[in-house]
Amino acid sequence: QSFEKYYAIDRYGSFTDGLQFERFCAFLDIPCERVTDHPLFNFERLEALYRTEEHSFDPVLLGNYYREKVESNAGITVFKSTQIRQVAAIGSDWQLALQTATALSPQPPANCQLQTATVINATYAATNAINHLFGVDYLSLTHEISEIAFVTSPQFGQRGLTVMDGPFGSIMPYGLSGLLSLSSVAYTHHKISFDALPSFDCQMPEIDPRCRPEAPGICTDCPRRPVSNAPKMLAQMQQYFADNVQFAHLFSYYTIKSKLKASHIDDGRPTEISLLRESPRFYCLFAGKINSIYEVEKIG
Repeated sequence: QSFEKYYAIDRYGSFTDGLQFERFCAFLDIPCERVTDHPLFNFERLEALYRTEEHSFDPVLLGNYYREKVESNAGITVFKSTQIRQVAAIGSDWQLALQTATALSPQPPANCQLQTATVINATYAATNAINHLFGVDYLSLTHEISEIAFVTSPQFGQRGLTVMDGPFGSIMPYGLSGLLSLSSVAYTHHKISFDALPSFDCQMPEIDPRCRPEAPGICTDCPRRPVSNAPKMLAQMQQYFADNVQFAHLFSYYTIKSKLKASHIDDGRPTEISLLRESPRFYCLFAGKINSIYEVEKIG
């Protein structure tokens, strides 16, 4: 779905200017139109504003599409609420001991054994925990408890604005939901862990085993999740809009975002695909962006 997208350069906090951005777009043949007057924006705070057209994807539709493909493939068995308890290399195969339990079931955990010649670790924030189980090297990662806020604005509608230099922040249509996602470099990340495993002071595995460094959980429903930074994010972004443009915060999602330590400077999220053991084969697929789909297809 296409939408009207604006890129802005902050008048006071930027290290680049409009001419540099225009040269960048011309070099890459990216269409952008300089906007010098617009009723939705505060040009006293904007050095430059550019309009272009972008396309959003709906994560729910994408998730349903791939879920249906997996479920319709007779060669794939899905184990839910399952952990790997033990791993052994037997000749050219891996032997895995799995333990499955559901939170609502009074029954004891079910155990099963699997044998396979190849394992692909694509567990994102749990990547290093799984690598450790299989006796291969850790990736050099950092982990952040991050928040994405969801807002609405009858005046701004389904448009997008990214302040790409200075106090970086972004408001974007979130798929087909009718909501806007709000993020900010200054306020999106609440806690950071430089440990190999995602270790945070809010984890209490002795009373809540749903989130541990070796098995991180989903932060959105956690009673110990951070207090929302949405008011700070809105205050940051509101200064780029005209006084009549108002936003309302509805809710936030929280998650553990992991990335390579090498990406700390530029916040890049490259797709890392590594063969970490030859026999039995063990691949590590670490990715943090939706375009990882295309990277994986290249080697598929």
